[in-house]
Amino acid sequence: MNEPIYQNHFDKLDVQVFADAKAMGRAAALAIAKDMKTIIEEKGTLRMMFAAAPSQDTTLEALLAFDDIPWEAVTAFHMDEYLGISEEASQSFRNFLNRSLFSKKNFGAIHYIQGDAPDAQAEADRYEALLQESPLDMVLLGIGENGHIAFNDPPDASFSEPRLAKIITLDEKSRVQQVHDGCFALLGDVPKYAITVTIPAFMQAKVLHCVVPNTRKADAVKATVLGPIDERCPASVLRTHSHATLYLDSASASLLPR
Repeated sequence: MNEPIYQNHFDKLDVQVFADAKAMGRAAALAIAKDMKTIIEEKGTLRMMFAAAPSQDTTLEALLAFDDIPWEAVTAFHMDEYLGISEEASQSFRNFLNRSLFSKKNFGAIHYIQGDAPDAQAEADRYEALLQESPLDMVLLGIGENGHIAFNDPPDASFSEPRLAKIITLDEKSRVQQVHDGCFALLGDVPKYAITVTIPAFMQAKVLHCVVPNTRKADAVKATVLGPIDERCPASVLRTHSHATLYLDSASASLLPR
């Protein structure tokens, strides 16, 4: 069964809690697949952005099981990439998404952020130009332990950022999370800089599906859902979007009132 054990709206945000990560992933994938097919039927194409993190594993696995999604109509983007890291590195977000999704379906187009480009600012400009061609239709995202979305970390995240993609300095909590996720062995191994898609780029999308399992995310989830809507918890902006859903497991939702 994919029915939530708890569901409520917080401002505009639809919050659904499931018994475990697998049930959460299946439910999210079912809703994502439905929205993908609806948008493709309406427009003929779909501009879709994906998060690259272990938190997305159950959702991506369930999404791949659908055999009626016209992936050839999908133009894919991703959210962020470390500076100076090659696509072949196991920690690369390009590598993660290629292994987990992009190599498994026949996408119409895939636009990667080249973190090892010789001119990082030129690469951020190039990716921004791709995003400026047309607003995103859908974003699949997560929430970081510090409340970030993509690498828009507090206190530098901005709801009114004029850029759609930019170079950022990673908050230490973001870097620690990469160690917690098993991507790097030591904090000193985690790069300090990255290119990230900004919050305004996400908020232009028609549909947001946000998947957040794990006890380590419970504080960030509480701040997202119950705290003030401001840049101290960047994910709180999701409560202002007209079609956003937050999928939680019982662990990540453990600090929410029922």
